[in-house]
Amino acid sequence: MLVSEILRIKGNTLYTTTPEGAVMDAVKVMADNDIGFLVVLDRNAIVGVLSERDCARRLVLERKPPETTPVSDLMVREVVSVGPAHTFADCLKLMHQHGIRHLPVIDREKPVAVVSIRDLLGEAVAHHARIIAELERERLTIFTSTA
Repeated sequence: MLVSEILRIKGNTLYTTTPEGAVMDAVKVMADNDIGFLVVLDRNAIVGVLSERDCARRLVLERKPPETTPVSDLMVREVVSVGPAHTFADCLKLMHQHGIRHLPVIDREKPVAVVSIRDLLGEAVAHHARIIAELERERLTIFTSTA
């Protein structure tokens, strides 16, 4: 399955912040949308990413004030991303190699969405359910045709 197909199923809402934005505002966006990851954009280009984990480890543990700390102080600058033509397996491999849970999706040099490990697990479960249902139908067809 391709990333483009996963996005067709899950949608392609992209939640973002800016490097100069306050961490408090970024966390509020995450809380309001029940997400744990933002893409950091500067002039529509990805310059970093910010996760709840980044906030907990780099803000709370270092006792930085969230109202005045800019996102740029916490964001991860080396962004691992994928394109719509990448596969499910490509995404899993990248997430495992880099120890990450989210991948921004870039289409024609523009960020369009994020694929999370939860999205991939959900699709894996749905895929296996389809295979099981197909096997069950096949089994019933064989059973009823021999009876």
